Amino acid sequence: MDDKPAIEINGLTKSYGRTGVLRGLDLKLDWGEVITILGSNGSGKTTLINIIGSLTKPDSGTVEFGGIGVRARATSIRRFIGVVTHEHLLYEHLTGYENLRFHADLFGISSADERIIIVARQLGVEARLNQLVGTLSHGTQKRIAIARALLHDPPLLIMDEPESGLDQEAQGMLDGVIRQLAESGCTVLTTTHNLDKGTAMSRRIAILREGRIVYDEDLKSSTGADGVKKAYASHSGESM
Repeated sequence: MDDKPAIEINGLTKSYGRTGVLRGLDLKLDWGEVITILGSNGSGKTTLINIIGSLTKPDSGTVEFGGIGVRARATSIRRFIGVVTHEHLLYEHLTGYENLRFHADLFGISSADERIIIVARQLGVEARLNQLVGTLSHGTQKRIAIARALLHDPPLLIMDEPESGLDQEAQGMLDGVIRQLAESGCTVLTTTHNLDKGTAMSRRIAILREGRIVYDEDLKSSTGADGVKKAYASHSGESM
């Protein structure tokens, strides 16, 4: 798979009723690349994440992971993708540890307890593992959800507005985790509507508007963060 792009998306469309959410979206990510997709609410970010993570089927178009079609091989490909959505998707009647252990068993992770401690420490939730998820704050639940996405050490991590609900300390931890993943060759795709956070998290920025990528640049080879801000204002109609 290494000779193919980590993710290649061509002509992706998705509608809900008469509302077109994705309209012929194209995107390609290389291995080890970190990209943030900026977009206002309703731009299609969550739908895109759900389709890449094989949680939602597109109406048309293709999504390939390492040259393999996600729709055709959804079950097997999920083992190579870590997904963080708006919903934490944790069992609230179970403890943090029980949630992570269930995921570890599902993916056949060896030395599961050791791996659980490693990711829990990365996200600063080791001391909360024995508490019921339903009793935890939203921010702590989000940290455990991110830990779960990292548990099986996926080569691709996709996260929908991961900074949402996190305090400054947790956001700093998340930034550190993303840097470590990039250094290890993991491909990371995040979405956000927070312009400053988006340019801080990633070197490559894409802007999603009305279901299409309307801007896609490497910050170091373009006009930098200021250029992204101007482009975002232009394409979103928002003043800076």
